[in-house]
Amino acid sequence: MRINGKTRLTGIIGFPVKHSLSPEMHNTAFDHLGLNFCYVPLEVRPEDLKDAVKGLKALGFVGANVTIPHKQAVIAYLDGVDEEASFIGAVNTITREGNSLIGHNTDGRGFIQSLKDEGIDLAGKEVFLLGAGGAARAVAFAIAPEVSRLYIYNRTAERGLELAMKLKKLNPEVAFTSNLNYCKISDIVINATSVGLKETDPLPIDPDYLREGQIVYDLIYRQTPLLREASRRGCRTIDGTGMLLHQGAEAFRLWTGVEPPLDLMREVLLERLSSG
Repeated sequence: MRINGKTRLTGIIGFPVKHSLSPEMHNTAFDHLGLNFCYVPLEVRPEDLKDAVKGLKALGFVGANVTIPHKQAVIAYLDGVDEEASFIGAVNTITREGNSLIGHNTDGRGFIQSLKDEGIDLAGKEVFLLGAGGAARAVAFAIAPEVSRLYIYNRTAERGLELAMKLKKLNPEVAFTSNLNYCKISDIVINATSVGLKETDPLPIDPDYLREGQIVYDLIYRQTPLLREASRRGCRTIDGTGMLLHQGAEAFRLWTGVEPPLDLMREVLLERLSSG
């Protein structure tokens, strides 16, 4: 990669971001296609988010990804958000339109495409979703019209209930629950919380509520303690690598207008994950 006066800047805003695989994935894709773009990690504390977004504009960034914990808070500092991101109430991708920064959300589309890669059809499925934050909202928005029933379980009841009520417009069989027994009867269990990012984290749910034959999907892009425990109990497990790939590919299209090299981006992610 050659950096010069015409290099166009993109990056990822989060806290922390040192673990992010997105810079390597995107920079490899830019280089492969001969695009004069560069993607950088931008570690931003919550109290500095407003200044960071102003900095993106001042420094001429053409776009950025947004990750934990900023996906919802960032909306207040953007010039606008598209219809999907507005409904979800969370942004994971920013684009520049003239001198305006516009928020989008590609997480849900990335999640759906990752399920397609795994040959999973949501039709007729009951789903138990852990979380009601930015990533959970995007996933819930994407899957609600497809599933037969969606249970939302969240530590903060108000947040989970608010999301469930909003999604009833898409599917009346969406409900907030504090009853973990609904986890056991569901076909698919999705962890959309950040619990599991650290190996020392507790499990986000008591594994006794899992059962053999379930699909357990953890949005964290590695084999988490939850996935290892689910596998031991006879569940089919999926980590968040596919979602990371496809949400990133959607962002790549928005920034460049070019079709991304998906196979190469997948190869980079898998190589990096296997090397630790």
